[in-house]
Amino acid sequence: MARRRTKKRTHVGANNGTSKAASANQTRRDPKSMVIRIGAGEVGPSVSQLVKDVRLMMEPGTASRLKERRNNRLRDYLTMAGPLGVTHLLLFSRSESGNTNMRLGITPRGPTLHFHIEKYSLCKDIRKALKRPKGLGKEYLTPPLLVMNNFISKETDNESQKKVPKHLESLTTEIFQSLFPPLNPQTTPLASIRRVMLLNREKTDDGSYIINLRHYAITTKATGLSRPIRRLNAAEKLLHSQKSGKGKKGGLPNLGKLEDIADYMVGGADGEGYMTDATSGSEVDTDAEVEVVETRAKKILSRKKKDKSREDGGKPSVEKRAVKLVETGPRIKMRMTKVEEGMCSGKVMWHERIHKSAQEIKELDQVWEKRRQEKEARKKIQRENVEKKRKAKGLGAKGDEDEDEDDEMDVDEWDSDGLEGDAEMDLNEEQDEKGEWEDQEEEIAAG
Repeated sequence: MARRRTKKRTHVGANNGTSKAASANQTRRDPKSMVIRIGAGEVGPSVSQLVKDVRLMMEPGTASRLKERRNNRLRDYLTMAGPLGVTHLLLFSRSESGNTNMRLGITPRGPTLHFHIEKYSLCKDIRKALKRPKGLGKEYLTPPLLVMNNFISKETDNESQKKVPKHLESLTTEIFQSLFPPLNPQTTPLASIRRVMLLNREKTDDGSYIINLRHYAITTKATGLSRPIRRLNAAEKLLHSQKSGKGKKGGLPNLGKLEDIADYMVGGADGEGYMTDATSGSEVDTDAEVEVVETRAKKILSRKKKDKSREDGGKPSVEKRAVKLVETGPRIKMRMTKVEEGMCSGKVMWHERIHKSAQEIKELDQVWEKRRQEKEARKKIQRENVEKKRKAKGLGAKGDEDEDEDDEMDVDEWDSDGLEGDAEMDLNEEQDEKGEWEDQEEEIAAG
């Protein structure tokens, strides 16, 4: 009788979903990002390829197949960020003079970091420069390990670097740390950490905030073994993969000209071909060696082997492995130019070239407070007019939940293009001066 087929396509208990390594660090609250080109057809092919490389670097918590259109505005992405659970937006654009810029913002209320990209290298350029480049594999199933250096200046640093305020350094550190889910050393499997994203802040004399970004893949191999043994281990894995139908042909050592396997292991009659980690000059340094506890599944031991392991102390097997970083790209050098309080709008918290005194900052705070009060007054008038219209139609009063939704989707929250934070406020002030806003209020009240 034929064996009954087990359904694996629609059932919850199927094993065809995401792997354990991919779901080890992923939770429902993991940060998600969108890497967007502002002006999709105007940034050029190099910036478009850079956006694709950044999306690959931000995997798996990013929209890798996002397609922009020319008529898309920032408000369109912000409207969809809430339902999709997107927490960060990375906006790439190019000015008329040819400068490439990047904005990193937290949805939906900000803050936003503005960067000017001074230099960048694409992934394909880095692969061409490497002798043994790393191919695309399972490294992108898990988020990278974020390493940050020199983001917060010390007391011994020079005065030029201290021009950036402390609260800005802490804010920048928190924003970059929130790009990826946090790692718990006690629960995170070591095999799930396959990539490293390095952010290094340069020390400059002019007080500029320059960050260098590098992206590496982590490769490991066993140490203390000769090259022939490593080739045999690789050949054994290759044979198992060929039996399952997933492997490729080739890669097996050629033993046709040898009389015995010992000739291959020793390297001839004189043993000249025998190379270990101590005799080989191309091996990695001892500083890159780490001890890894073997966590793979083991076979069920017999009673004699169990008793023997208990006599030895029952210690887990420890394997020494050499760790090496292979750069995969992209490589970016960027300088921070501005920090805004909102999402690509709002009060400027810090500017690279414009410095204001305490009195000027106080006056600006008063202006922004006045704008906020005027905005609240306009919202109140709009809600009252809507309630009057609903009562006139016999629909009854509007619920509190609908009012909250109107507050979240209010038109005044973001400007149309998302590029000039004060443009909409200036337009509203001009309408107040000319009396156009009063005409609009009468039209709204009249229905």
